[in-house]
Amino acid sequence: MDTVRWIIATAPEIFLLLAIAIGTILGRIRIRGFSIGTTACVLIVAVLIGQLGSFSFPPVLRAILFSLFVFTIGYRSGPEFFASLSVRTLAQVVLALVIGATGLVLVLIFAHAFKLDTGTAAGLTAGALTQSSVIGTASGALAQLGLPADVLKQQEANIAAGYAVTYVLGYILTLLFVPFVAPRLMRIDLKAEAKKLEAELAGGVPAKTDNLSYRKFQARAYRVSAAAGRTVEAIETEIGRRTIVERIVRRGADIAPHRDTLLEANDDIVLTGPTAAIVAAEPAIGEEIDADALLESLPGNVIEVLVENRKLHGRSIREVAEIVGDSARGVFLRALTRMGREVPLGPDTRVYIGDVMTLVGSTNNIARATVQVGHALNASDRTDIAFLATGIAVGLLAGLSSVKVGGVALTLGGGGGALIAGLVCGWLRSRKPTMGAMPPAAQQTLSDIGLGGFIAAIGLGNGLAAWSAIQAHGMLLVGMGIVVTLIPMTVGTLVAYYLLRMNPVVTCGALAGAMTVDAAVTGACDVAESQTPVLGVAVPYAIGNVVLTVLGPIVVAATFSR
Repeated sequence: MDTVRWIIATAPEIFLLLAIAIGTILGRIRIRGFSIGTTACVLIVAVLIGQLGSFSFPPVLRAILFSLFVFTIGYRSGPEFFASLSVRTLAQVVLALVIGATGLVLVLIFAHAFKLDTGTAAGLTAGALTQSSVIGTASGALAQLGLPADVLKQQEANIAAGYAVTYVLGYILTLLFVPFVAPRLMRIDLKAEAKKLEAELAGGVPAKTDNLSYRKFQARAYRVSAAAGRTVEAIETEIGRRTIVERIVRRGADIAPHRDTLLEANDDIVLTGPTAAIVAAEPAIGEEIDADALLESLPGNVIEVLVENRKLHGRSIREVAEIVGDSARGVFLRALTRMGREVPLGPDTRVYIGDVMTLVGSTNNIARATVQVGHALNASDRTDIAFLATGIAVGLLAGLSSVKVGGVALTLGGGGGALIAGLVCGWLRSRKPTMGAMPPAAQQTLSDIGLGGFIAAIGLGNGLAAWSAIQAHGMLLVGMGIVVTLIPMTVGTLVAYYLLRMNPVVTCGALAGAMTVDAAVTGACDVAESQTPVLGVAVPYAIGNVVLTVLGPIVVAATFSR
């Protein structure tokens, strides 16, 4: 035991890394499809390891780790957050605000009714509303109050205790509420409503099983005979299925394939489009020829493009095609993903900033369309460290400012400032794709390391006091946590369906997004036997991340008294 204490005093970072590693492994374990989640497991492991002795970490370490996490969250949500402030997505924004406001009111009622200290109230907020970032913003706000070191340490321990007791329960209740309770409150059959929505997205035609399937894109060469004397536009219209004449070679020279270009006998042309349409095109054009040289000059490509054009936000795929116009010629939408989940495709499927389109076509055509949509995701992109570091520094500086509310200085703190900076930087990146690169894999790494390290430091540094707080308030926190989790979602469901008239399937996805619980979307999709609940996730998720995070300093200001 003396050896353990010596290691704790000499190199506490070893235990911090172990807590992250063990918590991450435990968080991946699934029992009947359910897992507690990495964040909760890291905190629980850290609190347990914290019983071995007294851990001390420099405040600057925790500040940097948490700043990395919240900046990344803001960077990822920034384009969606600012684009969501529009009439087309107003209902989903209102739903996220209703859930956050209802949760805040309930926490404040409990805090005053049961004389909860500020740390416990903040921990209850973070856990019951399943938003881990509240821990950091509340801790930052407390640190600005000039409290004695021992008092501050106890408040941080109470935050950890409140979160540890209520988070797992809040997470489980959200997973159950979204697919099972919400449909009952709306008095609908989620599976039947999903089928109706799929039919609407398909333009009123019942969705087919191959609606999401990818029909292989091909390019084939033909020698013009039957099509002689006809325009490129006439041939493309007859063949249909958005096939295009990609190249025309006449007596060894390339001819620009404009829509009004007249084809002549013995022209060699390259036709691109879905396989079924291309194969059936021979009678309308002429015999297919073996022309490798023609085809090799038109390399096909599959590229993932991040949607960043504000004009496309909230538009249907049909409207997107009209807005992009001729730039979409020869380009086919293979898939649309939102927060890592594939979205059902149909003419009326709506597209949001932050979605990823998988485009198929010739390299030149895709390059032309990409400019109108956003920018191509490139696995070789490197994170712009200068942009990242400057953004966080500016955010931390902004977090030092405060506003007096009564006798308490209300401040976002470093974490809140980093979040705002992340939102702005993410938005700037969407406007100028050449600056501030941070690939998705890098975002995930920074987010995981930042949050995991911060949570582990909180658990280790306050393990003994947190365990005492759990023993003192455990059952009371459980009861309050259940109420703070369920009531906001209940109110949100009723407001969304009966007042805002949102589609019930979209409402289920929006509830999961507003509570920032990704796994709840999966549960709704499983019950609906459809991916349509994903349609409601993006906007509430972006708004929820911001709204719930800023609840930390608000709770501190509203509950703290000297």
